[in-house]
Amino acid sequence: MSDARPSPDALLRAAKAASRGRLKIFLGAAPGVGKTFEMLQEGAERQRDGADVVVAVVETHGRAETEALVAPLEVMPRRTVEYRGHALTEMDLDAVLARRPRIALVDEFAHTNAPGSRHPKRWQDVMELLDAGIDVFTTLNVQHVESLNDVVASFTRVRVRETVPDSVFDEAEVEVVDLPPDELIERLQAGKVYIPAEATRALDRFFSKANLSALREMALRRAALSVDQALTEHLDAQAMTGTFAGGERVLVAVSELPGADNLVRSAKRLADALKAPWQAVFIETPRAAGFDDAQRRQVADALGLAAALGATIATVPAESVLVGLRAQIAEARITQLVIGKSSRSWWFALRHRSVVEAILAAGEDLAVHVLPAATARPRARPKVADSDWSLALYGAVVIGLVAATTALARLAEPWVGVGGLDLIYLLPVIVASSRLGLWSGLATGVLSGLAYNFFFLPPIYTFTIADPQSVLTMFVFIGIATFTANLTGRLQVRATIGVRSAQENAAVAGFAQALARASDRATTATTICDEASRLLGVTVVLLDDRQGELEAIGAAPGEAPALGTVDRAAAEWAWSRGEATGVGTATLVSADWQFQPLKTSVGILGVLGLLSEHGGDPVGADRATLLATLLGQAALALERLRLEDQLREVTVLRERDRLRAALLSSIGHDLRTPLTSVAASIDALAVEHPDAEAMPVARADVARLRRFLDNLLDMVRIDTGAIVLSPEPIDLTDAVASAVHDLKDLLRGNHIDLRVPANLPLVRADPALLHHILINLLANAAIHGGAGPIAIIGERARDGVTLTIRDHGPGLEPGSEERVFDTFTRGHGSDRTGGSGLGLAIVKGFADAMGLTIRAANAPDHGAQFSLRFEAAGMASANHLS
Repeated sequence: MSDARPSPDALLRAAKAASRGRLKIFLGAAPGVGKTFEMLQEGAERQRDGADVVVAVVETHGRAETEALVAPLEVMPRRTVEYRGHALTEMDLDAVLARRPRIALVDEFAHTNAPGSRHPKRWQDVMELLDAGIDVFTTLNVQHVESLNDVVASFTRVRVRETVPDSVFDEAEVEVVDLPPDELIERLQAGKVYIPAEATRALDRFFSKANLSALREMALRRAALSVDQALTEHLDAQAMTGTFAGGERVLVAVSELPGADNLVRSAKRLADALKAPWQAVFIETPRAAGFDDAQRRQVADALGLAAALGATIATVPAESVLVGLRAQIAEARITQLVIGKSSRSWWFALRHRSVVEAILAAGEDLAVHVLPAATARPRARPKVADSDWSLALYGAVVIGLVAATTALARLAEPWVGVGGLDLIYLLPVIVASSRLGLWSGLATGVLSGLAYNFFFLPPIYTFTIADPQSVLTMFVFIGIATFTANLTGRLQVRATIGVRSAQENAAVAGFAQALARASDRATTATTICDEASRLLGVTVVLLDDRQGELEAIGAAPGEAPALGTVDRAAAEWAWSRGEATGVGTATLVSADWQFQPLKTSVGILGVLGLLSEHGGDPVGADRATLLATLLGQAALALERLRLEDQLREVTVLRERDRLRAALLSSIGHDLRTPLTSVAASIDALAVEHPDAEAMPVARADVARLRRFLDNLLDMVRIDTGAIVLSPEPIDLTDAVASAVHDLKDLLRGNHIDLRVPANLPLVRADPALLHHILINLLANAAIHGGAGPIAIIGERARDGVTLTIRDHGPGLEPGSEERVFDTFTRGHGSDRTGGSGLGLAIVKGFADAMGLTIRAANAPDHGAQFSLRFEAAGMASANHLS
């Protein structure tokens, strides 16, 4: 690989990184492992070495040892943000940019900034610091990495809402701050992470030993992946060869021999064991031109199986398997190779060096897994070049070339003499090698040598050579002819491979450009069908779902053909299951068509049908990679159109919501002032006429109207995302008592059955939002539950606290348990028809904002009940996992 060149992409990334500041992330598996402590220690060490270090923002959480590390460092004052009567402090980004230190320490990388900040997320502030050339040290827990968020939530049952994109994480230097689970649990129990009450709840769910062990492994593996990517980019930029890497990479080489599927499955098991990415490659040599249908199907099936199992597949053209395989190993920096070794004849081994032995003999830094493969089956003689000529016709052409050269030599003999005629006989060797292939060139070389001897070396017209020097000349000539034939044949193979690769690359590029020019679905569908039909040489139809039935939206060449019953069943299967079906696949093989689903991240957007005019598999193994590329490009084009449509819809909806929010907010604020005046007038009239019977009714209606306006403004806050959480420990007994007191006039006719034990643990929530939730639930029970009693029940469980409000009204309509939380939804088929239809929607919105669960159901005896659940782990994570 002496001709290796630096990767242009890697050089561009390196140049971009050189002009920006460096980002270092102190990554932890969970809160309390010491990320902030480690960051401050390194900052202090850099300061002692002469670097200009400032603390842009650090959360000490009252820990004395952390505050001691902050003391010697320069701390930037924070910026105060006033929001709805609360004073919030955030990192002063402009002050840090103006101070322009060499290193800025920024804690809690995934933090959400207060409304009104320049960027909604702190990691975006950090990006601006990096663009200014400032190095940044920051802290992050592994559950805040975007791609791992769902995985963490699946086993911890805690989903954090503050995440950092993987692209940002991948650009950083990562240092893992590790702490064994037992030590972290000891720190938690000692109160060094949370206050004792919160620590007990956290130990019950999130901080279990099993969860901490899984998070620890995830952090270590994610850091290893980041190191591997950084190492690969450095090697590419420096044009350094080698298979060494920070992580393992598996490659399986498939061939036309039986048992290739076993190789693929073995590679999959190896990749799973190593948790490594893997590839499947087929090296396409000139021998592949002579494969029969069974061998082509064997290769296609093996590559298809690998793709289904999650591998990246590739077909690499090369003059030999060894050359192609070594090139792929070097390009992908493979560390683990899975390859099969079959029993070959001695003649095959003599002509084609064993690939396994050659790789092992090369002594590369590569682990090679050799598996026994099936014995090679006898097959037809390989075709020479791309012709269907018979062997007799090849022989006639070779003889004709030699005869024509002999006639030419006879004419030239008087001018050049016998000694110069041997060079003329190289002409048919070159022609035969370049036009008919290597073996024809070798045969032409031998025949040319014999003709030269027979017609020109004395004694002529015999194969006897009298002069010893002529004997040497004869053998040298045959050797040169053989070498020339071999060299010409290899050059022809390389030229053929190069032309084919260039043609396929140009075809794919043209296909992508044609799709990029298409601006609507009809044009895109027509382009996909036309280009796929032209490149693959088959009939193509593109199907899409229209009102529950697949219909053709494009076809080529010509109009869309009618599909038979079996073909339509195969198409429906491909659409619903996302699997290739039809002829040449493993599903519904009796169909005449082959159907390929166009899968994207947003789902299956279409089905591409392929039909060969000769019947059978429309796409052979030699076109499998091209087909996969075309399918990927087509799927991306359809996904782009889908996303553009959704973006237009979202834009319209956003504008509609903005206008609605502005209207509702205006109405709410405009009505509040006259409503206040009406309430004051009623209070004044009540003083003058204390015995007036209409006064209680008027007061109740004003209170109801005030609640409606409050709900209207709260709904605007939910819709516009303007909710700011200020969570704190809350005693549910006090919270319920406060809500009941504020609704004393509305609840005057109801008996309140309060069953909230005084020894319930404190829950963590925003007091204002929780008060609104309780107000709306109690008002809902009073309005729709009649004059019966209202039960307020608090229950403690191992994994949290549940607060239930139960009325004795007619209950909920069956099937409406989820629908009652929709905006402007009111009950049907019962008397639950009062109110504005906003109260329960606000309850749901506020509960979701605080990470609480709200459920509606019919009570066991009579009436409806609404249960608000406070998860123990959720209470801890909502405040300390960021």
